[in-house]
Amino acid sequence: MPDLSLYRHLDEMAPWNDRLQVLEVTGVIDEAPDVKTFTFRSDAQTWFRYRPGQFVTLELPTADGPLMRTYTLSSSPSRPFSLSVTVKAQPGSVGTRWMFDNLVRGSRIRARGPAGDFSHHNHPASKYLFISAGSGVTPMMSMLRWFNDCAPWTDVAFINCARRPEEIIFRKELELLGGKMPGLSLGFMIEERSSRESWFGHMGRIDAVRLPLLSPDFHEREVFCCGPEPFMRAVRSMLESAGFDMAHYHQESFGAPPVETPPAAVPDQADAAAMAIRFSDSGVEGRCLPGQTVLQAARANGVRISAACEFGLCGTCRVRKVSGEVEMSHNGGILDEEIAEGYILACCSKPLSPLEIEA
Repeated sequence: MPDLSLYRHLDEMAPWNDRLQVLEVTGVIDEAPDVKTFTFRSDAQTWFRYRPGQFVTLELPTADGPLMRTYTLSSSPSRPFSLSVTVKAQPGSVGTRWMFDNLVRGSRIRARGPAGDFSHHNHPASKYLFISAGSGVTPMMSMLRWFNDCAPWTDVAFINCARRPEEIIFRKELELLGGKMPGLSLGFMIEERSSRESWFGHMGRIDAVRLPLLSPDFHEREVFCCGPEPFMRAVRSMLESAGFDMAHYHQESFGAPPVETPPAAVPDQADAAAMAIRFSDSGVEGRCLPGQTVLQAARANGVRISAACEFGLCGTCRVRKVSGEVEMSHNGGILDEEIAEGYILACCSKPLSPLEIEA
């Protein structure tokens, strides 16, 4: 007997709420060597609202305890009944390997988000240039799928780089979209040939010579770049050298920006300036030293608050502030309405007064 709740209209359903509901795996697909797409639905038959290019943080229940991992969504919100992440297992991967070994159809895991500002919705333009390498294709795929569903005439130049032909993620779908979307131009580039698959396209790395060949009018485009950090640094440097207006350049990165270490305080002074902090759910009362965040104070007092990025981007460490004031410097991991409800990000919030936190 089919589940009749699956046949409800969108206006009869509520949006997914990461505080109340979990994700259920509905499919696992092999995309390329060591690359899989995991598709999820809500366990409560709700729909997903997010911007193309955003990410979620998955809480993986490993044998050593919950493990937080942040993954960009490769699906499009134009198809709101499910969402997908496409992940590549790098050498030494722990979370991704756990997903490969343990997530099957019917598995359920907790998730936080969606979050992030890397989306064409935030930077509307008449022309776009997507530049990706490896699994950095995932946010571009989310945006391109949205364009295909909602604005297929959009002018998009897409340069997708990989090590070998068989490692081009979504290659078949991209080629199919290239035949359907009149404004889409594709440029694949590989670094080395393969015995598994013939190749007659571009070879090498994207540089100042190849970029104008693949996108002659790149100066007129809104540029989105995602890939390994060295790749993004090279692209950024190349565009700067070409005189590109970097106000129209956007890149996705989960690496924390450099943080200056505050000067060490004299012990007596630090103790005198420490703020009282109470973690109401745990029944723990402690002190937050000058320069410490709520997350650091929680760890120092033996209280567990989940955290992934730890610089205010992913939203995993969101907790509710019962009383007190904080200085919060986040990177988009919390919504204005959540702040109005009393929520803070523990990783980037420092007490300005004695605090009580639900944790």
